[in-house]
Amino acid sequence: MDEPATPAGEGGLVRLRLDLSYDGTDFSGWAKQPGLRTVQGLLEDALAKQPPGRSVPRPVVVAGRTDAGVHASGQVVHVDVEPLDPAAGGRLPVDERGIPDLERMVHRWNRILPPDVRVLGARVAPPGFDARFSALRRHYRYQVSDAPWGVDPLRRRDTLAWNRPLDVEALNEAARELVGLNDFAAYCKPRDGATTVRELQRFTWERVSEHLVVASVTADAFCHSMVRSLVGTLLMVGDGRRTPPWPAELLRGATRTTAVAPPHGLTLTAIDYPSDEDLASRAAQTRAVRTLP
Repeated sequence: MDEPATPAGEGGLVRLRLDLSYDGTDFSGWAKQPGLRTVQGLLEDALAKQPPGRSVPRPVVVAGRTDAGVHASGQVVHVDVEPLDPAAGGRLPVDERGIPDLERMVHRWNRILPPDVRVLGARVAPPGFDARFSALRRHYRYQVSDAPWGVDPLRRRDTLAWNRPLDVEALNEAARELVGLNDFAAYCKPRDGATTVRELQRFTWERVSEHLVVASVTADAFCHSMVRSLVGTLLMVGDGRRTPPWPAELLRGATRTTAVAPPHGLTLTAIDYPSDEDLASRAAQTRAVRTLP
């Protein structure tokens, strides 16, 4: 499912890029699962009800899978569709590639989708684009309230209540020691055959208001539960129960942390991609399994 589509005009498929936002509260994560409400399941259902998605031979491919309860404001997917025949007399105007008016299609898809998931935009993807493998980096935000009374009721679905005051300086001191190319086995839920080597490019904490602390986390990719494990471990430093060197000691010792922050404070905010001419080479590079030097 992750191989580029055959170029349109040669009897193949057309690749579309879709940008999404969703409130993960009532979803069992991104990935389609029988009998469960998932973002992928609802999106594929909406695509199947309107052209050009009526003939979707492959599942949509997502830039970053999110767990149950995790939100997204900048998710990216691609989907390969069969171009429509402009002479077939369809209800929508199509261009020479057989692609309907995508702005109108976004409107139609959003009428089918429930209000907790939105298609923000759609376009024909450039050659070599792969939502997952072409990505340079993913950006996440984690929000924590250390107010003694909990969380503002209007933010309860995307902000964690922490009943201890947080020291932002201690949080940033600990976070700096984790940035770089490392084996994050201590912060990842293990999966057979999967590497845990990742380049953590940014990990910072900021107090944006009296009681709201926000973590910004960026990496070329994340392994399963990595962001929530990083945040949960550092919160124990921020509230004084552990010292700033402790998270780096876990990293070096590959000792699996059990401090995993709840999902609802986490939001995938953006995916970065290279220039169009570098998309295919980036996908090839990402597919290679990495090890530490």
